[in-house]
Amino acid sequence: MKKTILIGVSGGIACYKAIEVVNQLKKEGYNVEVIMTRAAQEFIAPLTFKTMSHNPVITDMFDPVREWDTKHIDLAKAADVFVIVPATANIIGKIANGIADDMLTTTVMAARSPVLIFPAMNTFMYENTILQENIEKLKKHGYHVYGTAKGELACGDIGTGKLLDWQEIVKEIKTFL
Repeated sequence: MKKTILIGVSGGIACYKAIEVVNQLKKEGYNVEVIMTRAAQEFIAPLTFKTMSHNPVITDMFDPVREWDTKHIDLAKAADVFVIVPATANIIGKIANGIADDMLTTTVMAARSPVLIFPAMNTFMYENTILQENIEKLKKHGYHVYGTAKGELACGDIGTGKLLDWQEIVKEIKTFL
């Protein structure tokens, strides 16, 4: 039976790297499901992830076509591993503080599989003490929060906060399968 990897994509410029993660995992024979936040959809169209994963992309809690369902629970139950890539300061803060106000955060709250979080943001945001406290809180609760790379950021600065390379992310995911 194929292992299921649930990918949560939050809205940062680094979300384009999640496309390569999804593509590689699918090529290796995994079932890949994708949830995108509204902010992520400002950077990349859901169709891109649908094409790469060969699955519909979940973008909203309330789908007018479906009368009622518990898709977030179904996804959480099906996932062998749940990966958030990229994880913005916003999504990290929400998860660390139990805020479940969209499809991604409600599904994380229901997850029983390992949750891997790959942050990506500007150096000043990444080094912010509140963000670092939220990361420590997540680690304390059993979430696997990875560091970032150092390099040129979208704003042109050089520093920490850059998303790890997609190959490294795929390697880390596979250690949980």
